[in-house]
Amino acid sequence: MSTTLDVTAYEHILTATIQRPEAMNAINFELMDELERVLDHLENSRMRAFVLTGAGRDLFVSGGDLKEFHGIKSADEAEQMARRMGAILKRIERLPCWTIASINGSTYGGGWELMLAFDFRIASADATFHFSQGKFYLPPGWGGLTRLVEKVGRSTALRWLAETAEIDAGKALNYGLIDRLCPPDERTEQTYDWAKEMCKNDRDYIKTLKQGALAFSEARWKAIEQEIQPFARLWEDERHHTRVEKFLNKKD
Repeated sequence: MSTTLDVTAYEHILTATIQRPEAMNAINFELMDELERVLDHLENSRMRAFVLTGAGRDLFVSGGDLKEFHGIKSADEAEQMARRMGAILKRIERLPCWTIASINGSTYGGGWELMLAFDFRIASADATFHFSQGKFYLPPGWGGLTRLVEKVGRSTALRWLAETAEIDAGKALNYGLIDRLCPPDERTEQTYDWAKEMCKNDRDYIKTLKQGALAFSEARWKAIEQEIQPFARLWEDERHHTRVEKFLNKKD
């Protein structure tokens, strides 16, 4: 039985809700396991849409679980973790069904890397987006740099990462980081209505469109792959471990 991911299916739409409120909906190894199981199902089912959201109203995903991942010390271990999560995001991006990230609250670091692997993003009007990797002396390592540049352009992407910026939902919409805004109390309903609207045609039609839209992009897969080793190298750096230690001690 899933403990970190609540999965429901209705008609042609599968919804998965991250259930880790005690860890701010952070991504850990158990959640990776469960995402992989959901992807196994989605790749072999007739679902036409996949929706991912977070439990509660405060947080979508707070990024990687720093407390759990702080046990990773070497570049080799960091590379293995990044490759695994990167593979999950690549599978999400290549699913033969529509994918929607339904952003219920704030998202940090790896959380926005996760949402950018989805076809579409809808967010509560009070959501915020935190480009927080730099606070821990890390670059994006799950393909987020490439996908962020695609969405908002090179200069804006680099500026947000350099400034460890926090932007609100209105600004995210204006820059094309997300596709829709909605009142917080209407997000679940509007997400479902939007998914239902896009499910009018069958899965073969959806797959044809998505494969065509990715056909030009061999170079981007190489760029995504090339994010992993710099991420792993800086993960091993003492400045990363010191900043994480300070953060965790402050929280305690």
